[in-house]
Amino acid sequence: MYTPRVKLFLVAVFCAALVAPVYGAAPYYEGKTIKLIVGFSAGGGFDTYSRLIGRHLSKHIPGNPSIVVENMTGAASLLAANHVYKIAKPDGLTILNFHGNQVINQVIGKPGIEFDARKFEFIGIPTQDNVACAFTKASGITSFEALRSAKTPVKVGGVAPGDTTYNTGKLLIAALKLPIQLVAGYKGTAEVRLAAEAGEVAGGCWQWESIKSIWRQGLDSGNVAIVLQVNPKPHPELPNVPNAVDFAPNENAKQILKFGGHDPAAITRPYAVAPGTPKDRVQMLRKAFADTLKDPELIADAKRSRLDIDPLTGEEIEKIVLQLFKIDAALVSQLAEILK
Repeated sequence: MYTPRVKLFLVAVFCAALVAPVYGAAPYYEGKTIKLIVGFSAGGGFDTYSRLIGRHLSKHIPGNPSIVVENMTGAASLLAANHVYKIAKPDGLTILNFHGNQVINQVIGKPGIEFDARKFEFIGIPTQDNVACAFTKASGITSFEALRSAKTPVKVGGVAPGDTTYNTGKLLIAALKLPIQLVAGYKGTAEVRLAAEAGEVAGGCWQWESIKSIWRQGLDSGNVAIVLQVNPKPHPELPNVPNAVDFAPNENAKQILKFGGHDPAAITRPYAVAPGTPKDRVQMLRKAFADTLKDPELIADAKRSRLDIDPLTGEEIEKIVLQLFKIDAALVSQLAEILK
């Protein structure tokens, strides 16, 4: 039998053990700097979301580290993803923001991928994306019918394999036989927008959440039109815009759009840290990320920038990633041919 004094001592030790991991982690981040590496150029949708998050994340991490956003462009964020996977230390001080389409690229065996998406430690996603195709009034493509019936190929700007701008163009050519000429090689959606305004291309297809923010002036002035959306169901903000899946001629075309476009769109903007990052830091960052996206100051900031917040947790991303590796082998082969 323990005396009352011994019992009190044991209770104190037990309570201290419970709270130690919470308070013991704070000194690790105190005085440190977290690099948030964005795989695209400044001014585009990925960069805009990352800088929004970077302005508010620190106060939700014990120790309040500094947050520095860095742009590492190349191959639709593949350069950044490979870098964090292979080179960045698994210490919780480097957060990757890459394109989720690189996951489907791994599934179909695209060259250049030097990571295994199943081994990243995912932190979260700020919003689940919806895809739309925007064209300038000057291009003459002001409706889906104008696009579908174009007598000459319509130039559509793209970044590189794995990016939504590129993959969507390829999927629309394969599933709907649209007369699209994909012009790839731009660093990001900001450059695609500028190319469209300069007349180099007619427009591009990427996340509506990004388009309405970075191309707001064109939309408001009527100089830019949304002529098509590529979503599992119509987006509430685009009720009168035709949806690609409704024009799919058969079930195979619907499957191409679903697994090549709709499902990857849910994880377009993942944030992750390197494999091997200590689990306590992963959990801390996951909680901080989720709390940041609930922060009234961030929500107000997002509204001013017309950015949607519709997050997924790190655990939810992991489930979707694993599901993409279970696609039927025949469809994987078909997607590989389409997105080559």
